[in-house]
Amino acid sequence: MPGIVIVGVQWGDEGKGKATDLLGERTEWVVKFNGGNNAGHTVVIGDEKYALHLLPSGILSPGVTPVIGNGVVVDLAVLFEELEALEARGVDTSKLKLSSSAHIITHAHRTLDKVQERFLGKRQIGTTGRGIGPTYADKISRVGIRVQDLFDESILRQKVEGALEQKNHLLVKVFNRRDITVDEIVDDLLSYAERVRPMVCDTGLLLDEALKRGDVVVFEGGQATMLDIDHGTYPFVTSSTATAAGAASGSGVGPNRLDRIVGIVKAYTTRVGAGPFPTELFDENGEWLAKQGHEFGTTTGRARRVGWYDAPITRYATRINGITDLVLTKLDVLTGLEEIPVCVAYDVNGERFDEVPVNQSDFHHATPILENFPGWSEDITGARTFDELPQNARDYVLALEEISGTRISVIGVGPGRDQVIVRHDLID
Repeated sequence: MPGIVIVGVQWGDEGKGKATDLLGERTEWVVKFNGGNNAGHTVVIGDEKYALHLLPSGILSPGVTPVIGNGVVVDLAVLFEELEALEARGVDTSKLKLSSSAHIITHAHRTLDKVQERFLGKRQIGTTGRGIGPTYADKISRVGIRVQDLFDESILRQKVEGALEQKNHLLVKVFNRRDITVDEIVDDLLSYAERVRPMVCDTGLLLDEALKRGDVVVFEGGQATMLDIDHGTYPFVTSSTATAAGAASGSGVGPNRLDRIVGIVKAYTTRVGAGPFPTELFDENGEWLAKQGHEFGTTTGRARRVGWYDAPITRYATRINGITDLVLTKLDVLTGLEEIPVCVAYDVNGERFDEVPVNQSDFHHATPILENFPGWSEDITGARTFDELPQNARDYVLALEEISGTRISVIGVGPGRDQVIVRHDLID
């Protein structure tokens, strides 16, 4: 079973990095296939905590070749900042491979991202301001700059000129900002050319050869299903394909290479940024969950919105992605609650919806129909088998498994690398 896709089930921040890291010792390759440095993974190894934004989590596992695929947008300054930070802590980063077809984030993209978001006022989407959306917009408009363009200055200059022409009109005439010169973009990009050259290759070919050999390849998704550009809570979404389908297109391998789809889901729900969130809590329970779960964004530092577990969303994500296994994270955060509500369906103006409504307006007005489960007070962070969990914790997991429609194969019981319970092996 060489091709394993890891995707977020909710709105991100579910713990995908930890799941990737869990597989790391038996994995030869880890591929990031979408997004950019607009999302982060926190991985805890012993007493060390690593916050990754652009790099695949597999870079922390010896023996793994980390790959940044063609579906990713790359800020070269961030790339080398992260590499240097890891190298300073003794992490070997020499195996990193970067697709020659990945698109590059420039200063112009970051500037546009910030001014356009401010221009929206009350209609703001909640972008991170890191230039992700404008870079994908250029990609779709066929005026994007790719990694391979760094190695031909003439082509690079022509592409930058074409890309800046419209942007400068917007910046100067609409947003009252100064224009951006071709030279400042070209000079900045060329300063990275020789540093990035050794890691650039045809990553699709490399991965295809690895899969043919039977190597285990993990495709690590950024963001999550409910932020997917097609299947998420549009327009409050990211600009890339964050579902399992993106693993094939964003890495250059055939979809028949994807053998297992692993969905990562928290034992409750969070999201960052604007948009509908049916189970969101505005009371002391929400404050308590946010504090217990340390719910602040790895990349942005923004406080996450917090709510109860949403079973319809999990069922929706299972269908969209073809999920075969769930990894349930942060079960330990719920310890101490006398009662744990779970959303089993929605009420929209008096009508019951057992699945995610097809219309965004209905979803925006949905209120959760909750079922309550008894909590537990015992410390579960030391549990390593399912039977070591308190009865109420086991019952909660089994209930989530039944109403979510997918088996829960791994349970996270703490932030540490080894604080997991494996019920079903994700590789065998």
